[in-house]
Amino acid sequence: MSKLRAVPPTPEEPADHDHATCRAVGQILDRVGDKWSVMAVGTLSKGPMRFNAMMRTIGGVSHRMLTLTLRGLERDGLVKRTVFPTVPPKVEYELTQLGSSLIEPLKALAIWAQEHRPAVEAARAKFDGDEPQPRKRIV
Repeated sequence: MSKLRAVPPTPEEPADHDHATCRAVGQILDRVGDKWSVMAVGTLSKGPMRFNAMMRTIGGVSHRMLTLTLRGLERDGLVKRTVFPTVPPKVEYELTQLGSSLIEPLKALAIWAQEHRPAVEAARAKFDGDEPQPRKRIV
């Protein structure tokens, strides 16, 4: 993977390369940074799970949203779906090797969020309090 740079591209490197790279990275970050994806990866970090067990563990996620999230994670190679030939069919989800490699970065991000939450909340409160009120238009 090429590194993102804040400098203009060289003549050997077309301008659209940086744009394409940023776009590709953005799409991956959209997947792995999504609230439900983070929750699903965190849940599956404990080992393979069935769908309903995941729903109970995550809490607050709809059936449809969990289905879409798991499909997206499977499409991106982060989750493996295994169907067992039983009646009714038993389906388990587990992290792939690629998905497991995401656990440490997510832990680091969670630690950062916990450590900096007070500062972020203070900044939000300051911003929200300093926000000018919309002016009433006199007609």
